[in-house]
Amino acid sequence: MSNSPLSVLKITEFRNFIFGRFVFIMGLRMMGTLVAWWMYELTGDAFYIGMIGLAEAIPAVLLALYAGYVIDRSEKRRLLLTTVFLYAVCTLILLGTSTHWFSGHFGNKLIIIAIYTVIFITGAIRAFSGPSFSAIIASLVPKNLLITASQLSSTSWLIASISGHAMAGFLIAWLHVTGTFIVIATVIFTGLFLLSKLKSKPPGISAEKKTLEAVAEGLKFVFKTKEVLGAITLDLFAVLFGGAVAMVPVYAKDILHVGPIGFGWLNAASDIGCISMVIGLTLSPMKRRQGIKLLFAVAGFGLCIIIFGISKWYWLSFAALVTAGICDGLSVVVRGNIMQLKTPDELRGRVMSVNSMFINSSNEIGQFESGVAAKLMGIIPSVVFGGCMTILVVVATWIKAPRLKKLEY
Repeated sequence: MSNSPLSVLKITEFRNFIFGRFVFIMGLRMMGTLVAWWMYELTGDAFYIGMIGLAEAIPAVLLALYAGYVIDRSEKRRLLLTTVFLYAVCTLILLGTSTHWFSGHFGNKLIIIAIYTVIFITGAIRAFSGPSFSAIIASLVPKNLLITASQLSSTSWLIASISGHAMAGFLIAWLHVTGTFIVIATVIFTGLFLLSKLKSKPPGISAEKKTLEAVAEGLKFVFKTKEVLGAITLDLFAVLFGGAVAMVPVYAKDILHVGPIGFGWLNAASDIGCISMVIGLTLSPMKRRQGIKLLFAVAGFGLCIIIFGISKWYWLSFAALVTAGICDGLSVVVRGNIMQLKTPDELRGRVMSVNSMFINSSNEIGQFESGVAAKLMGIIPSVVFGGCMTILVVVATWIKAPRLKKLEY
């Protein structure tokens, strides 16, 4: 079997996984976009948007290591379907909260509390769902197709993210908050149906192994494998300080003065750039010097965030976010390939959970950091500060982690 993307998609189970994950992620991104817009409409304060990120990050970080252990000792298909079903239930709860009946009887204060509560629950669910999706890929394809499958998985995730962001903007304009939640619930249940076609996947470790010992193995592997640690650390701080996307609702409404549709495209801009890069690298992979290219890409990401922060023109802001996404796409591919190539099968759940704890949760913590910085410094200075800090992180990594500059695979 050849290593072309078409060859991987001929594998029925992998194809069901890709389509199911695509639909599910699209629903989640729609929900994230909608909740940020909804919260800003309810409060008119960017700080509350940042608090959404913190509410989701706390349980995701606290449960991450234990989640990896659970994933490795569980039948992965059942665990994956359970987490997707629970996401669907949370969507239905938010749907009920968004109705005129609920707001008329309980008021905005209780709605805000309900939103944070549900987002906290989805953070706990995500601690299990995100690493489960990553860990199951190796059991769906032959070893010689793992890199191609990993990059196609990243591509489908990004296309779903773009679609979710952009569609949410259109749907908010046409159907308002409650109607959009109905669409999101339908999309997530469709993803659940497609993923149910996967076959059972056996546990990676035995139930006899002690919990703490098994959990520690994932952390030890990451800290021992310098290529993995370097890529994760660089991405962690770049995402943490470069989380300008969290302030897109504020920029759309108060600085660039565009409506829900313009907001949706701004929210999707970085993903459009990212998917362009990922598709390019899937068709024409990097052959050498991936480490130094990663460092330059993250520095470019920081520079684009600075430009976005100071821009008052919609199309310049859009272009800056697209270019930031292109830089981020290179980082996604390099880190994803390192993780899949370097991780043993029996450790995939735990290592992917460590990755999720550092990288995925840094998006939400970065959202919180952006909200706090915006409160203390103002919107524009806070975004520019984040871009400058991202560039400083790259400089520090260049000096302190010389092995990352020489990384090749």
